[in-house]
Amino acid sequence: MVEPAIGNVNTLKALEASPSGMLFDGGPFGPILLPASQVPKGLAVGDALDVFLFTDSEDTLIATTARPLAMVNQFARLRVVATTRIGAFLDWGLPKDLLLPFREQTTHLREGDHPLVHIRLDTITHRLVASMKVDKHLTTTAPTSLREGTEVSLLIAKRTDLGTNAIVNDRYWGLLHASTPNVPKLGARCVGYIGRIREDGLIDLTLQPPGYKRITGAAEMLASALGKEADGFLPLHDKSPPEEIQARLGMSKKVFKQALGALYRERLIDIRPDGIAWIHNTSEQSSASE
Repeated sequence: MVEPAIGNVNTLKALEASPSGMLFDGGPFGPILLPASQVPKGLAVGDALDVFLFTDSEDTLIATTARPLAMVNQFARLRVVATTRIGAFLDWGLPKDLLLPFREQTTHLREGDHPLVHIRLDTITHRLVASMKVDKHLTTTAPTSLREGTEVSLLIAKRTDLGTNAIVNDRYWGLLHASTPNVPKLGARCVGYIGRIREDGLIDLTLQPPGYKRITGAAEMLASALGKEADGFLPLHDKSPPEEIQARLGMSKKVFKQALGALYRERLIDIRPDGIAWIHNTSEQSSASE
């Protein structure tokens, strides 16, 4: 069998039921307990189950069906729930809080702070710990395999004068420029796209697919906004101020005009002097009334 990975979700086989719960085959780690309160109803010996592995307060390896906010080799913004003489403890979604040792802190922390951390496994103690020294685990330049337009996973990490730095696929730094609308809050995970890879290897990001896909996505957003209006009308047009378009739709005027053109070519909207109106499908209305 593949050796189970601490700090990750593993598919393990149930070995034996006990008063404390269900024991699973941990390979070289021996039997691993899933507490009785988490054993799914109907689970039998020989069944396989996806479980997350970590050590409890007594450094015993245990399984859980719960999922932490981040796993080993991932990044997250986690809330400080306590500070002690050995470091800070972070809420990462499991009953046992995650330790951020003093030696891994880069600033003084207080309860309620949300530091950006990297989660790693201490291979000697098998304990999961956090570190604020995130740059040690990230590169600032794109690998040769990364292509413009590629869909990626983003962690919104920190604000800068240029925009918002995001961690790409838990491996690289990228930048959402200050002009990017509707950037999620710090610590949020979202889908993004590689907008441009600069000559120096730095990565510019976007929240919308580039090119035609971006126009299609914006057209869908505009159609959705029209659909939410009781009369299917929005008082926006190609002469509307960019600020008004941004406030209502969260997109630039350029993208709005592209979306407007896409919907108009499909004969889905009527462009009026005072705004745009959704053209209802008369054949659907006829079918609905029959």
